[in-house]
Amino acid sequence: MTISADELAPGSKIAHPKFGSGMILSVDEKFYKIYFYQSEEIKLLARDFDGFTVEEAKKPDFPMLTMRDVERAIREALIATSERAPIVPLGGKWIGGSINILPGDPSLQSKEIPMDSFFHKIVMVREKLRVLEQNINNHPKLDDEDRVHLQQYITRCYGSLTTFNVLFAYKEDQFKGSSGKE
Repeated sequence: MTISADELAPGSKIAHPKFGSGMILSVDEKFYKIYFYQSEEIKLLARDFDGFTVEEAKKPDFPMLTMRDVERAIREALIATSERAPIVPLGGKWIGGSINILPGDPSLQSKEIPMDSFFHKIVMVREKLRVLEQNINNHPKLDDEDRVHLQQYITRCYGSLTTFNVLFAYKEDQFKGSSGKE
């Protein structure tokens, strides 16, 4: 099977009339990233450019992924991950509410944020702190002293976030500082 010049995989070798011999390092939907041996430079070359010759073609042994494919996969992973975060209910009196941030200078514009969006961000900060806590506790290169030291910072973060406990519907979902109280 013959590979067209716009379907080369990383590792393929090409010859460019100006830059000489080079090897394709990576491929996206429009460009090849090529390392040119003589100048020891990396340059981008359009995949549809027909001014180079193929010295050694490498056929992709896996589906060629574009940056758009990678971005879509990351977006889907983030959505799937965020869906696994526990559902934490907003306190009833706050449902449908909003937060108004008023600048000290009345000539500047204020900012209104829907309460459910603000609350979601608070809950996601909490979930990210929990993941960080797990990573610290399971990190193979940290000793117990390092773990305790880093854990204290997370506990202080929880303590700083107790201000937002008023938003939670249930006490067990609230932030707890080092003393366990607000």
